[in-house]
Amino acid sequence: MTAVRSESPELLASPSSLAFPPGFVWGAASAAYQVEGAADEDGRTPSIWDTFSHTPGRVVNGDTGDIATDHYHRFRDDVRLMRDLNLGSYRFSVSWSRVQPTGRGPAVQRGLDFYRKLVDELLDKGITPFATLYHWDLPQDLEDIGGWTVRETSDRFADYAEMVAEALGDRVPYWTTLNEPWCSAFLGYGSGVHAPGRTAPESALKAAHHLNLAHGRAIGVLRSVLPANARTSITLNLHQVRARTDSAADLDAARRIDAVGNRIFLGPLLGDGYPADLLADTAHVVDWGALVKDGDLAETSRPVDMLGVNYYTPTLVSDGRPGEQGPRHHAHGKSAYSPWPGSEHVAFHLPPGQTTAMQWAVDASGLYDLLTRMHREHPNLPLMVTENGAAYEDYVSPDGTVNDPRRIAYVHSHLTAVHRAIQDGADVRGYFLWSLMDNFEWAYGYSKRFGAVYVDFATQRRVPKRSAHWYASVARANVLPDLPKEDGGF
Repeated sequence: MTAVRSESPELLASPSSLAFPPGFVWGAASAAYQVEGAADEDGRTPSIWDTFSHTPGRVVNGDTGDIATDHYHRFRDDVRLMRDLNLGSYRFSVSWSRVQPTGRGPAVQRGLDFYRKLVDELLDKGITPFATLYHWDLPQDLEDIGGWTVRETSDRFADYAEMVAEALGDRVPYWTTLNEPWCSAFLGYGSGVHAPGRTAPESALKAAHHLNLAHGRAIGVLRSVLPANARTSITLNLHQVRARTDSAADLDAARRIDAVGNRIFLGPLLGDGYPADLLADTAHVVDWGALVKDGDLAETSRPVDMLGVNYYTPTLVSDGRPGEQGPRHHAHGKSAYSPWPGSEHVAFHLPPGQTTAMQWAVDASGLYDLLTRMHREHPNLPLMVTENGAAYEDYVSPDGTVNDPRRIAYVHSHLTAVHRAIQDGADVRGYFLWSLMDNFEWAYGYSKRFGAVYVDFATQRRVPKRSAHWYASVARANVLPDLPKEDGGF
């Protein structure tokens, strides 16, 4: 492991430096399957991502998460790295199949012991743990009986949540039920570009409802197990949807994507139910009357203490029916199947301007717009930016450093947007950089690097990038300075 220089560059205060509120959380995030490795150790059994990544043609270069960044064995070194980078918090996810291999029955204590040791190490280094119960890695045994398309999985998730909360609840103050259920439902069961790789619009909508139900049931369990001062949340990858033109057809396209991308979760989770326009758009796809049972919406809308917001890039759409001109683009991978049930005719476009290595547009105004929208619609709900970051073509220079000015510029612009949203009234409590280190980037395998820390996957050597040292200085000072000239500032 490469040591971090103790002298992070000092911030140069200026009249335009942006001070964040006292107690603002500075952290970084990861997910179990992307970093842990140890895929078959200590009782762990395959998740849907093990099965998916081992299926030829599903992941770039045939990569799998079998080893990933070997965090399972190197977590103590990784936590020391977090401390050296001044991280106040670490957002990690728990592997369901490591804790409860078949999704049923008692917990495997060896699996829980890993998370106990990780949490203890974080606390020892002064880092607050943020636990996410589900970041896409459903036990394969549960997928074999229907996965998220069946209601039973919601019950199983509540049981699993109780096990983890009982084991870690005395030490973990922040709990997230689900990470990005839109991806789980619509990329996993609609377009098939994520595990389990199914391509049925009806299944995607069923999965969305059962994920909402799983969240609500888990919140009920967490509240019964956790200390009264514990904080609960869910994390959504909200789409900042923009119409390509002001035409009625394009505006309707944006409405449709907002419904199936955002309001399908925001409505039932925050007490408004499923929006009427979504139900109308998708009535030919699924029987909502049969899917949503009496009492379901009371469960899905159990109060949370916070909403996690993940944001990377805005979504630009138009009507794509015959006669529409222009390229189709979607930021979540290529598939012959749409992840947008009832809106398959909508066309997606790459906004103008700079892009990341993912070919995602760099536009921090989308984050500002999302945060202020949530503030307008739910003014009493605290917010947390739980993922934000960018992939670039990083490499280690001959002098052993990784210089990534574009990532610094990206994060700087988005932190500026967060600060502006706070100034305009949004109750944003913290920011988690995605990601702590380069890792297994789902269907892209190891071909895309989001990390603040460079990982040589052949040797597992860690090299903090220049962005890591810059972010460490921001976190230490709780102040965002002017962007350095060498990173695109003035």
